[in-house]
Amino acid sequence: MRKDRKQADSFEKWQHLSTSVAANAGDLPHLEAPRQKLETMLTKVKELTTQQAALTASKQDVSRQIQELVDDGRKLATFLQTGVKEHYGTRAEKLAEFRLQPFRGRKVKQPASPAPAGQPAAKADTGPHT
Repeated sequence: MRKDRKQADSFEKWQHLSTSVAANAGDLPHLEAPRQKLETMLTKVKELTTQQAALTASKQDVSRQIQELVDDGRKLATFLQTGVKEHYGTRAEKLAEFRLQPFRGRKVKQPASPAPAGQPAAKADTGPHT
C-alpha cells in the first residue's frame, strides 16, 4: 500500500503543479509545452488506474472461478478413483496404472530383539522398595 500512497502523492503534486503553471502562463510561457505533456501523462495515469481496478476485479472473479473448478475437480477425481477401486478391487496391481496404491497388507512388526547373551534383561520398576 505504501507504494500506492507514494504514487497518489506524486499524482496530486503533478496536478497541483500543472494547475499552478497554467494559472501563471503569462509569466511562464516557456513551460507550457512541458505542462501539457504532464497533463497528458496525468490523463493516461487516471485511465490506467481505472483499467487496473477493473482488471483487479476481473482477476478476483477469475480466481474464484478457478477455485470452484478445482474443488469440483477434486470431488470428481475422488469419485473416479473410488470407481476404479470398486471395479478392480483394492488389492489389484492394476491400480498402479491410475496412480493409486494397491493394498498389499500391513507390514509385520519385528519382535523386539532379546538382550544379548551375558547381559541381564532390564527390570521393570515396580515402585518404592520397603
